[in-house]
Amino acid sequence: MDRIDMNRLKSGEVNLGTSIMAVQFDGGVVIGADSRTTTGSYIVRFQPLLNLRNPTEYLGNTGKSSDTQAVADIVHYYLQMHAQTSGGPPTVHVAASLFQRLCYENKDALSAGIIVAGWDKEAGPSVYNIPLGGGIFRQPWAIGGSGSTYVYGYCDATYQDGWGRDETVEFVKNTLSLAMSRDGSSGGVIRMCVITEDNVERLFVPGDQLPKFWQGKEVLGAATKKGYLEPEVVPMAVEA
Repeated sequence: MDRIDMNRLKSGEVNLGTSIMAVQFDGGVVIGADSRTTTGSYIVRFQPLLNLRNPTEYLGNTGKSSDTQAVADIVHYYLQMHAQTSGGPPTVHVAASLFQRLCYENKDALSAGIIVAGWDKEAGPSVYNIPLGGGIFRQPWAIGGSGSTYVYGYCDATYQDGWGRDETVEFVKNTLSLAMSRDGSSGGVIRMCVITEDNVERLFVPGDQLPKFWQGKEVLGAATKKGYLEPEVVPMAVEA
């Protein structure tokens, strides 16, 4: 088997998440990810959040590492051009639209899922989800990556409009912890950014401090009858 020369990659080239999430709250957004991704047959650790041209806009990406890196590099270039020609930072919608166009026009060649989230003067806090295929959807929350399939029900049942910063951070932390506990390709630690008009706050949750949930117990050997009550059999009534 041919060896992959990892030295050929740029610094930070593997920069992709297997469980990513962004949630909007009144005054800002919280974006977070686990610290693990797959590279071929390997699982590696990484820095999951890419800062775009605007310091209050962030990106989470899932899919094929080379695809998402290439798309992110192209969008970053266009955002720099946009900032120079317009005289100000681009909005979150502009950044998301660039990703959407590139992903849609190359949907047959790319495997890339993108979440763009941030704060701008026009719309305030916003979250855009760009799934595989190149659609674009503005939502109060978005999840992606292989771990997301395990937590859609939890998000639907738990999320509430009107949350503040603390409730949103707790929601993101719990959701990612649940995804990491079920998905074999997610794990490690949780990194989050709380993005508001004035600040980008980085939060870190070590692996030994993740929220704990029920994970079941391993059952070995044959089932025993200890503590088992035989159900009472009631004959079915038959009409004459």
